Amino acid sequence: MNEAPQAQSNQRNANGPKPTIRTVAKHLLLFAATTGYQIRVFADAARRLGVDVTLATDRCHVMEDPWNDRAVAVKFDRIPESLEALRGLQVDGVAAVGDRPALLAAEAAAMFGVPFHPAAAARACLDKNLARQLFQAAGLRVPAFFRASLADNPEELAARAPYPCVLKPLGLSASRGVIRADDPGGFVAAFRRIAKMGERELQVESYIPGREFAVEGVMTGGKLQTIAIFDKPDPLEGPFFEETIYVTPSREAEHVQQALIDTARRAAGALGLQHGPVHAELRYNSEGAWILEVHGRPIGGLCARALRLADGIPLEEMILVHALGGNVWMAKLDDGASGVMMIPIPKGGTYQSVEGVQRAREVPGIEDVEITAAEGQVLLPLPEGSSYLGFIFARGETPQEVEQALRRSHAELTFHIATTLETFSPST
Repeated sequence: MNEAPQAQSNQRNANGPKPTIRTVAKHLLLFAATTGYQIRVFADAARRLGVDVTLATDRCHVMEDPWNDRAVAVKFDRIPESLEALRGLQVDGVAAVGDRPALLAAEAAAMFGVPFHPAAAARACLDKNLARQLFQAAGLRVPAFFRASLADNPEELAARAPYPCVLKPLGLSASRGVIRADDPGGFVAAFRRIAKMGERELQVESYIPGREFAVEGVMTGGKLQTIAIFDKPDPLEGPFFEETIYVTPSREAEHVQQALIDTARRAAGALGLQHGPVHAELRYNSEGAWILEVHGRPIGGLCARALRLADGIPLEEMILVHALGGNVWMAKLDDGASGVMMIPIPKGGTYQSVEGVQRAREVPGIEDVEITAAEGQVLLPLPEGSSYLGFIFARGETPQEVEQALRRSHAELTFHIATTLETFSPST
């Protein structure tokens, strides 16, 4: 395969060769802070390929998956101790689901002498401030930014900030705690709200207008292979930045896709990522592509179900093959379009029930509707919260069909969130 970046229109081909691996006595060490859907997919893929998998997790006390004794208890915030617990295993490759697991996986890969992202790169992915500095040094477009302590005087910081700006706590991931401020008063309010979350430091960045995208890929020997570009059709303009819909392939023009791929490639290189999955978040406007963040792990959780390779191979199987030295350079997405909606939490409260799931599943193009909220669960919306009510998955001939199916399906759902027994319907 040509190692130059290619626009996503060339990434789909149902007749492309399958990822391949020699599975003789292969043993994968999988790091994860969850025991849910994505981990089960790894287990299923390992069985199909005849690969042994040991799960390294901090969730051993709640495991319900078929791991039997093939699990090791680790603490992702105690790396030396966790490495000692892993020492002595026979390992041919490592993989990770999640940001903190990716750091421990990087340290373990170095200990076992198997390929993965370097530990320094994994740490850079977790450090918003360091990542911004590395992106800037590489000549990438980055917003104006500065680091501050939540012990500082917010009024003084507000006087320094560019407007509009975005406040990002350095200790939280994804969109949690991320708040836009348009003036000094909004800055102080956002600052105090983040301080109540128990954080110590934050980063202040100028707001980047434009459309938002995600690039999913895999790196081999420091070279990025793009698997998919996701459009995020809902505007993410603040004051909070809750992601909802991802659709692939991208509907953007060829030159925009090229710019997104090239920027993701350069950003991954700036962080030092070398071998394994890459998930990048970007924006695009009249000035070009802007890198938001890059992670050395795959797209999170259930969202990976939106990606399916030729012959129905799930993304997790490709990652497993790659981690064990297999050839994935010719891996292509299946034909057609696909997408996922992360069902947002409309308000805080206690989850009671949902109506209309069967109707939502019957919308043409919908593959599944999975409600992950549990009865009695306390729901906390952004910016304090970090979860969703569930996920909707769709496939179709075109991205437009997929997006429409996701929205129609969501409109069929009515969620009951109490204490006041109020009803919220996304269709109203």
